[in-house]
Amino acid sequence: MITRTHLPGLNHSLEGKPWARHVREFEQHLSHARQLAPLTVRNYLNDLVPYFEYLDTKDAPDLDRADRLFLRGYLAWLLEIGYERSSMTRKLTSLRAFYRFLSDQGIVTQNQTGTVSPPKQQSRLPVVVSAEEIERLLSAQDTSRPAGVRNRALLEMLYGAGLRVSEAQSLDIQDVNRNTREVRVIGKGSKPRVALVGRNAIDWLNRYLSEVRIGWAGTRSGEALFLNQYGGRLSVRSIQQIVKRSAIAAGLDPDFHTHTLRHSFATHMLDGGADLRVVQELLGHASPATTQVYTHVSTAQARKVYESAHPRSRQNREESAAEDDEANVDQIG
Repeated sequence: MITRTHLPGLNHSLEGKPWARHVREFEQHLSHARQLAPLTVRNYLNDLVPYFEYLDTKDAPDLDRADRLFLRGYLAWLLEIGYERSSMTRKLTSLRAFYRFLSDQGIVTQNQTGTVSPPKQQSRLPVVVSAEEIERLLSAQDTSRPAGVRNRALLEMLYGAGLRVSEAQSLDIQDVNRNTREVRVIGKGSKPRVALVGRNAIDWLNRYLSEVRIGWAGTRSGEALFLNQYGGRLSVRSIQQIVKRSAIAAGLDPDFHTHTLRHSFATHMLDGGADLRVVQELLGHASPATTQVYTHVSTAQARKVYESAHPRSRQNREESAAEDDEANVDQIG
């Protein structure tokens, strides 16, 4: 039995169209044969809406018409009407799944969705903050309270060792050698590495262990390093909330998140003269190309400082601004 799709946009695209039955069969395939979650099925179908709208604009009722040229035209149309590249990638993935289903069912004779690729994603530099802003974040903790001491130690570890939130969350007491200031980390893909941490982080960690953890620990604590006040291991979500609340308290960007600390760690290391390969090892990156992005961040920051500080740069900007003002006056006149 074919159920009715509960998507207003899609239902409108299906009204009176020859492909309506195939879409609802595809919905059943996703729900029952592939046993996907209802929200996932909804996302697949929602991603098909623009494609059916494009078919209408081209007066192309035949799904078999989708050759490579036609599909490239569809992607260009998506870009033209303002879709983000990441959204286009997702829509192409859904379209490929749809046409794979149509081909398996013998509904279409060709499936060329694999011959086209989505546009390259625009590279975005990681968001980093200055060392002064990191200090504000760390100092925002109320260390007269046990939770404040725990939070300070946690933030010092995240920034001091450049840890991912999942890595900090999974730390056990024995993973930190407080004498050598080494942290044994299990990173992505269960890949182990040794990270280093500074004296400040160790000092706060010692205080947390001696003043806070010892009072919170219970039967459910095990060897977990960072605990909540009930003695359980601190969750990833809780760590994210601690970082978010701390950033807001410090007057930083509300979009500040746990990975901002890791990005800032890497950038500050490179700014301080650290070798790229060393930073790569400390971060646990498999390829130096992944770490290379932080050199671009450093360059961008250097350019920003130069533009605001160098007298010749200021003069050039002032002259450019004056020329722009004159041009605007000319246009109005």
